[in-house]
Amino acid sequence: MMDFVLRLLFSLLLLISLFSGRGSAGGVYNHHDQQLRHRFRPTKLFVFGDSYADTGIILFPISPGMQFPYGITFPGKPIGRFSDGRVLTDFAARHVGLKSPIPFSVRNRVGLRRLKETGVNFAFGGTGVFDTEYPLPNMTTQIDFFQHLRQGDSIFTNTDAQSSVALVSASGNDYSFYFAMNTSRQGLKPFIISVVNQIMVNLKRIGGLGVKKIAVTGLGPLGCFPVFTAPSSYKQCNESINSLVQFHNFLLKEGVKKLNQETKHSSKVFIVDVYGAFMSIIQGRKRYNNGEFKTPLKPCCYGVGSGFSCGSVDGEGKKMFVLCEDRKAAFFWDSVHPTQQGWAAAFAAFKSFRNHF
Repeated sequence: MMDFVLRLLFSLLLLISLFSGRGSAGGVYNHHDQQLRHRFRPTKLFVFGDSYADTGIILFPISPGMQFPYGITFPGKPIGRFSDGRVLTDFAARHVGLKSPIPFSVRNRVGLRRLKETGVNFAFGGTGVFDTEYPLPNMTTQIDFFQHLRQGDSIFTNTDAQSSVALVSASGNDYSFYFAMNTSRQGLKPFIISVVNQIMVNLKRIGGLGVKKIAVTGLGPLGCFPVFTAPSSYKQCNESINSLVQFHNFLLKEGVKKLNQETKHSSKVFIVDVYGAFMSIIQGRKRYNNGEFKTPLKPCCYGVGSGFSCGSVDGEGKKMFVLCEDRKAAFFWDSVHPTQQGWAAAFAAFKSFRNHF
């Protein structure tokens, strides 16, 4: 009698499984559903890097991100984002179901509960892997801040770190600073190697602090940025610059592959292909919301002449910049940063990030 009852219960459970969608037709288990149910869903986002990730850490009041018309689309005023609106961090947070993490500089104003809810954004616009011309914390120092919150103040526990994801943005400020300080290109390739090697050190440190998944950006096609396409009236990319970018990205790919082999049981690092995403948009291969950016190499906001840039004013407060009429039709906001619409289109093409969460 007991065997009969057990067999009956088993049969009922099997039928419930089949009709509730836990099994596929014919009784074959749907492995895709299993993968979806077990996909990693982070509870916090920790962000390191530069202006591609900075959501408004107001430590540098003369920063362009604090000048009109930055922030005109979102949140409606300049608060430090280097765009007309949302940036990479905002889209990454939304994708994983989180609010944008609290900027590090305002951590004491928001309280412990808010920090624990979202994570922290340590990124500072204008900074690099190494020091740049801006007297702001480089990436090593940003990770020091994280380490202090983890081990010094013990705000974030091991469980917090293990259930989080890190976003690391290294968009090229080290190379801008190198070109500003050096006219010779002889030492450039060794410098690129040193930058990528330091990125590997940084990624390993973040993983060592307990973060299980780390997304690191590759370099975008710097030679296609308005700062380099302006001489051609925003019609042609600088391929010599892009060849150096590709060397950086090759070294990054090899470095991440090696790092993952070394740390396969502790953390997973994956690359966000900024180069591929940006180029697919610039070349018209990637359409966004059934539309396209008609002049993708031309910025929406730019200075009226030499010495002026987006947000510039003269001594009398007169604006010395041009602002496009349709921000949604522009991929680039200023000489190096995408618009909010540009970031939305790029993020839609970031397959590696989207596939991990």
